[in-house]
Amino acid sequence: MSTSHKVLLPSVLAVSVVVAVRLYGLTEAALPDYDSVRNWQIVQEVAQGNLRNLFHHGSPAFSLLLAPVAWFTTDYRVYQHLNAMLAIAALVWLVHLVGRQQRLTAVETALLLVFTGTSVFLTFSGRDFTMGSMSLLVFVGLLQTHYRRLQQPSVQVLMQTAGWLALGLSVNYKFLLTLPILVLLELLYGQSLLWRPAALWRVSLILLVPYLVLGLLGAVGGLPWYRWPAVYYNLVFPGATNAAGRTGHLRFDGLYYLRYLWDFESPLLLPGLAGGVVLGIRHWLQCQPWWKPPISLPTYLGIWAACFLVGMSLLLKAPRGLLLVYPLFYILTFLLLRRLIQSMQLSTPATIGLLTGVLLAASAFNLFRIQREIYAYTSTHYGAMARLLHARSPGSVRVASSLGIGLRPFLAATDTVALVTNEKELPMWRRQQFTYVLLDSYWRVTNSPNFDSLRHQPPLVALSEPLLTSPLLFLEHSEYTGLGYVQTLALQRAACQDSVQLRLYRLQ
Repeated sequence: MSTSHKVLLPSVLAVSVVVAVRLYGLTEAALPDYDSVRNWQIVQEVAQGNLRNLFHHGSPAFSLLLAPVAWFTTDYRVYQHLNAMLAIAALVWLVHLVGRQQRLTAVETALLLVFTGTSVFLTFSGRDFTMGSMSLLVFVGLLQTHYRRLQQPSVQVLMQTAGWLALGLSVNYKFLLTLPILVLLELLYGQSLLWRPAALWRVSLILLVPYLVLGLLGAVGGLPWYRWPAVYYNLVFPGATNAAGRTGHLRFDGLYYLRYLWDFESPLLLPGLAGGVVLGIRHWLQCQPWWKPPISLPTYLGIWAACFLVGMSLLLKAPRGLLLVYPLFYILTFLLLRRLIQSMQLSTPATIGLLTGVLLAASAFNLFRIQREIYAYTSTHYGAMARLLHARSPGSVRVASSLGIGLRPFLAATDTVALVTNEKELPMWRRQQFTYVLLDSYWRVTNSPNFDSLRHQPPLVALSEPLLTSPLLFLEHSEYTGLGYVQTLALQRAACQDSVQLRLYRLQ
């Protein structure tokens, strides 16, 4: 076998493992949450020239970039698989960057890819249809370009960094959270390049362009010019409580993410991150000045990871709050582990063998958790419910659904699903000739218990929907409910006591 083949083989095997893990059973899964279904609907609307929801969640570029897919298919599974592949591409790109900068061998790079690629939450988030995977891809582009910019005080690279940031803000409003971290890094290591008036004006103009261009596009589609900025205003000043009764966005909980990492991710992460903090503090205290250590890739990624963890601990929490930095947690843990093993001064084969053994064992444990927390909840019965509805309805199906719209992708385009937030609304839908109501247990996930009397009536049909009892799905909605980590999992355990999650009733 040639040298080039020996170098490529570990990478090909590692990518194959990650693809297999991410796509396993995905054809049998439903879109997991309300946002995924709404995004699927909005992409189709945009593809047809309907821009009324272009700025939904402040993510116009997400819908615009994926709209061409809807010209060829509306099958939700295509979007799920595409989302999963975007996340894999982001991970491969990031690991390649780390491997090149840290001079990892082909085997070490492959081990890092498998270890990071079997993250439980990265696997879970790659099976929805939200902005997360595309955000990861853009974030890697931002990291790579900005790190290069800090090493090279070049105006050209600074403008490229601004371009990635502008794209990120267009894809996901949560890129706003990167702004204070970028400013901090610029103050520490930027050599004042950004603060020169000419450079600052050019960066500001690049960041403003998407708002002007896409705002104009929205105006052409009939939206007010301020619709996109209004999304930010509503995030900061929500107009009303949601269906779970939650208001505001601040909730300090320094243990939420630490508990999540210990319970769901690799058990190497918390010791690895703690060790990284100790080494980082010792390194900083030895530097002159102590508050400005030399910029290296581990230091750079560590600042990003630490700032995100601290910042998100001040806000309402869900695992997706740290989506952009889960790969960094795994990478930093890997680099620390590699350093510790190298410090043992073993022979080269022994060093490689020990690192390989530890990482393969850790990845195998990740797979165990993926099986328990993701694959075990994969199979869906929304399709069976849709077929039962079509068998009972001679014409178009008209069904009201309790807070969840997971049924929508399984129905025909001529069918209608109406969202109901309270059973008191049902008489109104009956007057509008809706024949059925689906008591979808998504109301439990969102902690909106407004269906007490309905759920005690005998249903026409009752089916299970395992995903609606998933701990990860409940934790993902703790930002919506405003509940803490322990409270959310208590809510999930209570939901597991119910043997079925989809109950169909005829509207009387």
